[in-house]
Amino acid sequence: MRLVQPTLLIALLAILPLWLSAQTSSCGKVIINADQGKDTISRHIYGHFSEHLGRCIYGGFYVGEDNTQIPHKDGIRTDVIEALKELKPPNLRWPGGCFADTYHWKDGIGPKAGRPSIVNTWWGGVTEDNSFGTHDFLNMCELLGAEPYLSANVGSGAVQEVADWIQYVNHGGISPMADLRRENGREKPWKVKYWGVGNEAWGCGGHMTAEYYANVYRQYATFMSDWTNTGGLFRIASGASSSDYNWTEVLMRDIPHRMLDGLALHHYSVIDWNAKGSATQFDEQQYFTIMERALKMEELVQKHSTIMDKYDPKKKIALVVDEWGGWYDVEPGTNPGFLYQQNTMRDAMIAATTLNIFNNHSGRVRMANLAQTVNVLQAVILTDEEKMILTPTYHVMKMYNVHQDALLLPVDLQNCDYALGKEKLPALSVSASKDNGGVVHVSIANIDSRETRTVSVELRGMPVTAVEGQILRSGKLQDHNSFEQPDKVLPSVFRQFKRSGNTIELDLPPFSVVVLAVKG
Repeated sequence: MRLVQPTLLIALLAILPLWLSAQTSSCGKVIINADQGKDTISRHIYGHFSEHLGRCIYGGFYVGEDNTQIPHKDGIRTDVIEALKELKPPNLRWPGGCFADTYHWKDGIGPKAGRPSIVNTWWGGVTEDNSFGTHDFLNMCELLGAEPYLSANVGSGAVQEVADWIQYVNHGGISPMADLRRENGREKPWKVKYWGVGNEAWGCGGHMTAEYYANVYRQYATFMSDWTNTGGLFRIASGASSSDYNWTEVLMRDIPHRMLDGLALHHYSVIDWNAKGSATQFDEQQYFTIMERALKMEELVQKHSTIMDKYDPKKKIALVVDEWGGWYDVEPGTNPGFLYQQNTMRDAMIAATTLNIFNNHSGRVRMANLAQTVNVLQAVILTDEEKMILTPTYHVMKMYNVHQDALLLPVDLQNCDYALGKEKLPALSVSASKDNGGVVHVSIANIDSRETRTVSVELRGMPVTAVEGQILRSGKLQDHNSFEQPDKVLPSVFRQFKRSGNTIELDLPPFSVVVLAVKG
C-alpha cells in the first residue's frame, strides 16, 4: 500500500470542505413556469390594521384639526398618508382588535365637543375622547385609496347597533341612519364592503366557545344587510388563533356558507408570550426562534385550508389572516399597554417570508392585515411628534406591491438549510407572479443569518430579454431606522446576478430580500 505524502494529505484536507460543498450544493434552484398561472394574488393580501391602541391613531394617523405643527388634512397627517400611498394599500382594518368589541360607533359621530369619553381598558387605561370616529376613518380611507374594513362590536354591542352602523355608512336612500349621516355632513354613503363580525371571539371578544360563536355569528349576519340582496357585503367571521383547528372546523360546519364570505386567522411570531425579548437587542438563537414561528404560517395556512376545503371545495370562502406580524417587548421607557416596538432586518425577514406564503396560497388566502400600521407592533411607519420614519417592513411591502392582483406562477424550489446547532429551517422563501404587462416578478428572501446563497432561477414558458432587481439588506440583523438615522436601512439596485438564456444566477447575501423584474 502506497502512503499519501504529508504535504499532499494537507492539501487534500484543505480542499475537502470545498469538494463536499460542491457535491451537496443541489439547493438554491428555482424553476418558474411562466405559462402555467391559475390563481390571482389578491391585492387585499397586502392590507393593514389600525387599532385605537397606543399611538396608532392619535399621534400616528391623526393629530387633530387644530394642530399647527404637523401638516394635515382635517387632522390626518399628510406625511403618513403620502408614505402609505406608495405601498398601494388595498384595505385598512379599524377600530380593532380588542378595542372593537368595546367600541360603540355612535360615540364617534356628530360635533366633537359633544362626544362622550371612555376608558380604553384594553390598551393602557387611557381616556379615549372619540375625536377620531367613523367619518374620520372612512374619509381617511378615501385619501389613501384603500377600502375600509370595519370590525363590528359583537362582544359588548348588539345586533341593532351593527345594523344601524351599516345603514349609516352604506344606505343611499331615506332612512333614520342615512338622515343622521347627512346631518353630520356626509351626503353620499361610503359603501363599505368588508365587515368583521367581532374580533377574537375565543379571547378578548367574549371568551366564547366555537359552537356558541357560530350561533352568534348567524344571528348577526342575518341582520347585516346591504338592501340589494346581491351579496354586496363581505362578512368575515372571527376565526382561529394560530393552530386552533377545531375552531375552523366548527365554524365551517355550523355556519351556512351563504352567510359567510371570509374566515379570519390570527398568528403572531413570538418567542415566548411571557418573555418576548427586545425588538433590537437579540441574539441568533432568538432570531432563529422568531423565524421558526413566522414560517409556521405555512403549516397554519395549509391545515386551516384543508379543513375549509372539506366543506368548501370550490374555495368560495376566503381565509383572511387579518392579524399577523412580530411581537416583542415594548421599547424601554414606553407605556407597556401601547405596544410600541422598533423594527429591524429581522422584521423584514418576517414580512418577506409571510407575504411569500400568502402569495403561494392565494387560491384560499385572499385577504390579510399586517399588525399594525403606525407605532404599534410590526409597524411600517413610526412617528415622534412632527418626525416620521419608514421601517424595514415598509420597504419590503413596497418592493412586494408588484404582486398585487398579478397572476401567481407555480414555483418549484430546491431549498437550502439554515442550520443552528441541530435545528434547521428552510433558508429560502420564494414567490412569483406575472402582471398585466407580462412582466414576471420574483421575490426571494434568504433568512440565513450567516451564509450568502447562490440561487439559480430558471424561467420556463417565456423568453427572457431583460432583468432588473432591488435588494433590501444591511450589515447586522439588528439594524433599524431611527429618528437619528432614518435611512440606515433602505432598498438599493440589485446587480449581483448574471443571466444565461432563461436562467438567472444570483447571490443572495445573508438576511436579504430581493425582488426581480423579468421581461420577456
